[in-house]
Amino acid sequence: MRRLRLDDSGSAAAEFVLVAALLTVLTVSVLQLGLALHIRNTVIDAAAEGARTAALADNGLDDGVARATDLISVALGPRYAESVSAVYGDYLGHPAAIVTVRAPLPLMGLIGPDGGLEVTGHAAVEILD
Repeated sequence: MRRLRLDDSGSAAAEFVLVAALLTVLTVSVLQLGLALHIRNTVIDAAAEGARTAALADNGLDDGVARATDLISVALGPRYAESVSAVYGDYLGHPAAIVTVRAPLPLMGLIGPDGGLEVTGHAAVEILD
């Protein structure tokens, strides 16, 4: 009985499975975080570019929405560009074009709750005298 208790044959396979499972979960979690940050940064950039386009003197809010929608659709897909809106308002006391994008927040792969990610882009409105 004592010899069986001191025998560690087969323990390497069990340790490998436990360590491999832990490393796999860690790797997949880091990849998912990277994907979520990529989507967030892309949507932020598209909202800011849409606001800059809407703020130009010869453009309107529809132009800003179209620009943001096009950028998101090309980079991420049309599912992420379903809710884009723009308004004129004040930002830090100055007239500004404000573009808001609501997109899915990817939690498992590209699957996530709709509207889980909301970003806003601001740009000072260009005024010609």
